[in-house]
Amino acid sequence: MMNPFMPLLVFLAVFAFIFVVTLFRSVRVVPNRTALIVERLGRYSRTLEAGFHVLFPFLDKVRYRQTLKEQSIDVPAQDCFTKDNVQVRVDGVLYVQVMDPKKASYGIKNYGVATVLLAQTTMRSVIGQLELDNTFEAREMINASVVKAVDEASDPWGVKVNRYEIQNIKVSDSIMDAMEAQMKAEREKRAEIARSLGEMETKINLSKGAYEEAVNLSEGQKERMINEAEGEASEIVAVARATAEGIRKVAAAVSMSGGKEAANLRLSENWIDAMGGIAVEGSKVVLSADLTDFSEVTSKAAKMLLK
Repeated sequence: MMNPFMPLLVFLAVFAFIFVVTLFRSVRVVPNRTALIVERLGRYSRTLEAGFHVLFPFLDKVRYRQTLKEQSIDVPAQDCFTKDNVQVRVDGVLYVQVMDPKKASYGIKNYGVATVLLAQTTMRSVIGQLELDNTFEAREMINASVVKAVDEASDPWGVKVNRYEIQNIKVSDSIMDAMEAQMKAEREKRAEIARSLGEMETKINLSKGAYEEAVNLSEGQKERMINEAEGEASEIVAVARATAEGIRKVAAAVSMSGGKEAANLRLSENWIDAMGGIAVEGSKVVLSADLTDFSEVTSKAAKMLLK
């Protein structure tokens, strides 16, 4: 015979089981750098941070779970056109972090997708303002522009964009070949300029060396001429001093007794020797002096020797 209390016991057992499960699910342990958004009867109630928490059974429900760690989000490759109408394909990585879990939950449906789309839109706009050559050189500027635009737009979502990094910038093969040819020509141009500058420096150094050598030679010649002139002047001074001394001694000797006769005799000898040097064999010498007049001979000899 069936126990009349059996249905009641089953109901109580089921109710107890549901109560235990609900009570167990009401206990939440939130990990570090994680936030849980709790709703009560469909409305926002509170945000649970790291630690132990107990929810009100049947009324509270965890609706959203947000991580507060920095996240890296791949931005898919997209085609962009530069200012000079060249198509490039750009991809990158976006680094974001949830700062306000409530805004991240209710401000937008999916902040990850929204930030990626906004980063792609901003990238196309920035690339369109640059020429192809500047695109490869302005990576830092492009990254900063994307971060600024996306960070300002994601502020109402409680999300902060920390940085954006371009991974690849790809162009078509034809454009790549043209760029390589241009770079090769530029390198050859720089090499030619460097070579010409080297030759110019060599010529300048050689000319400076020749100039300094000529200056040194001229200075040496100048010093030699000065030394020779000083030597000749010293020699002339010495000869003049010796001549003056000799004249003074001759004058002193002439003033002595018999000095005049001795001087006349010496002058006559010198005159005769001079005439002997003029008269050679086969030549004729006409003498205007009277050899019998000794005073005339000596006066002529003195005039002749003093010339």
